[in-house]
Amino acid sequence: MAVKPTQKISGDAILQAVRSAARQEQFLEVVSAEEARRRFEACVDRSPLGAETVPLPAALSRALAADVIAPVDAPPFDRSNVDGFAVRAADTMGANDGRLKRLTLNAEVIACGVVPAVEVMPGTATAIATGGVIPRGADAVVMIEHAELIEDDAAPAIGLRRGVASGQFVSCAGSDIARGETLLRRGTGIGSREIGMLAACGLAAVEVVRRPRVAVLSTGDELVEPGRSLRPGGVYDSNGAIIAAAITEAGGEPVPFGAFPDDELVLELAMRGALDYCDIVVLSGGTSKGVGDLSHRIVSKLGKPGILVHGVALKPGKPLCLAAIGDKPLIVLPGFPTSAIFTFHAFVAPIIRARAGLPPESARTVAARVPVRIASELGRQEFVLVSLVAGGDGLIAFPNGKGSGAVTAFSQADGFLAIDALASALEADSSVDVTLIGETARAPDLVIMGSHDVALDVVVGVLAERGFTARTIAVGSLGGVAAISRGECDVAPVHLVDPATGLYNKHLVGPSLTLVPGWRRMQGFVFRPGDARFEGASADAALKAALADPAALMVNRNAGSGTRVLADSLLRGARPPGYANQPRSHNAVAAAIAQSRADWGIAIEPVARMYGLSFLPIAPEEYDFLLAEARRQRPAVQAFLAALRDETTRTRIRALGMEPAGQ
Repeated sequence: MAVKPTQKISGDAILQAVRSAARQEQFLEVVSAEEARRRFEACVDRSPLGAETVPLPAALSRALAADVIAPVDAPPFDRSNVDGFAVRAADTMGANDGRLKRLTLNAEVIACGVVPAVEVMPGTATAIATGGVIPRGADAVVMIEHAELIEDDAAPAIGLRRGVASGQFVSCAGSDIARGETLLRRGTGIGSREIGMLAACGLAAVEVVRRPRVAVLSTGDELVEPGRSLRPGGVYDSNGAIIAAAITEAGGEPVPFGAFPDDELVLELAMRGALDYCDIVVLSGGTSKGVGDLSHRIVSKLGKPGILVHGVALKPGKPLCLAAIGDKPLIVLPGFPTSAIFTFHAFVAPIIRARAGLPPESARTVAARVPVRIASELGRQEFVLVSLVAGGDGLIAFPNGKGSGAVTAFSQADGFLAIDALASALEADSSVDVTLIGETARAPDLVIMGSHDVALDVVVGVLAERGFTARTIAVGSLGGVAAISRGECDVAPVHLVDPATGLYNKHLVGPSLTLVPGWRRMQGFVFRPGDARFEGASADAALKAALADPAALMVNRNAGSGTRVLADSLLRGARPPGYANQPRSHNAVAAAIAQSRADWGIAIEPVARMYGLSFLPIAPEEYDFLLAEARRQRPAVQAFLAALRDETTRTRIRALGMEPAGQ
């Protein structure tokens, strides 16, 4: 039973909905990816669609529907390959620097597009430009560099310093493309080179395989169309845009149907309409058989053979539903963005490419080392998104910890690795093959690993303006110290206090690491405005009030972050309610408090202000950078250091509420 937030329902209905959620049906049958693919491809039409004629510019990235026979020769006439003089080769025999061969110049200059009017007779030559038509009588061209003008009382003439053979510097008619030959064959993918060949034959249009029309639908009561205000509990429908773009990349024509609420009748009508108009239907959301998920029920009554697979032993992507209505594919992707895009590329894109007449996409892989242990779930092949950085002995792959619900996880990753279904973990320092996302695996110019801060984005933005790419990987201050010690990054942002001295970061300096001052920021106690427990108190008093109230729910920070170290020192061993809730950023702490999922936490002042929260100062802290001294002279590192000193950058940092360190 789907319970919409705006419905007024009875207590019995609420209990029924709760029982339904707790009872959640299991997937029909979880199968391997290979079995899922076999079942799906056995029931859907993968043959190329029919032909359509399109203008040449619109044929780019399409597949030819028929052989193209050249209607003309290219070049259409014998033409000169160089600037020089059209001659009879026999007249040039014996020419050298010591004995110039004199030829009389004809009263004609052959430029491109000029039809010659004068025949080249023995002992004569005609000036000709590159691409010019070879005149009657000539069978070779002498380069202008190998001739000199003779000016005397006789007719204009040239003296040749080199002889040429017949046909030299001449392209004969049809030597590139011969009339009647097969220029391009059916099924050929059309790129810029093919466009050039077709244009050279005078073709303004060409027959290509029709792109499959792919319906794009999203479902979920929580979905809000981009551009509209986000209501409480709502999320923007990013899947619709992501999937539509991916369909275009795969060679299809997306047909956006929009986002639909969890209303069975409305969604069924939309899916039937999509099946009538489109070749393929893709819907995201409503596959995991939880509360409000009803897509599978609708699919099961749309026609035969119906649902082929509902549940695949993949992570992310387990809730995938594959169906065929007649011979039309219908796919219900998981609702989480990363899960949706993974399963789209694995199961939907190959069908689109086949129907568009395009060849299967070939995956590119690179070898890399994984520096950390990655736990995995037995029984499911797991795909882990990674960022690639250059190490001393090859590429290093860092797992992206954002999860399948993150919109940016896929776009910010360089590739992914696979963990076997029978493995419970991938051990640290394992060598793996990383499947690339995109065309190349270009390592960034600068790798920054450690604590994140909103002002760091300012510095990275300055680097981008100066032509340098930087990758920031938020692993916390302690994670950054470990990474730079292992040689896995250039710079590590840190804010760790030395318990013995009370000083920030100086105790982290070592023989190969130096400390570059960054900026000072204020950490504080954060809460919602108007909370009487904390309003008007000092940070110390507010903390005592929070620890004394069992109903005061904390939101913590992840282990290894400098803020977590600070919080633990303030708590002195206490574990208040909410302590185990450990998001990885200041923004996540502020969002939890602003949305009343927590009552208090420790965060920096600029983020608290950004979310409209109250802030009680605890202590200033130094946000600095550990620098691998061996990498100091790298151009990107020098640019980073220069950006920190730049007054414009420092002004932008001050505008965020930070105070840059003295130069």
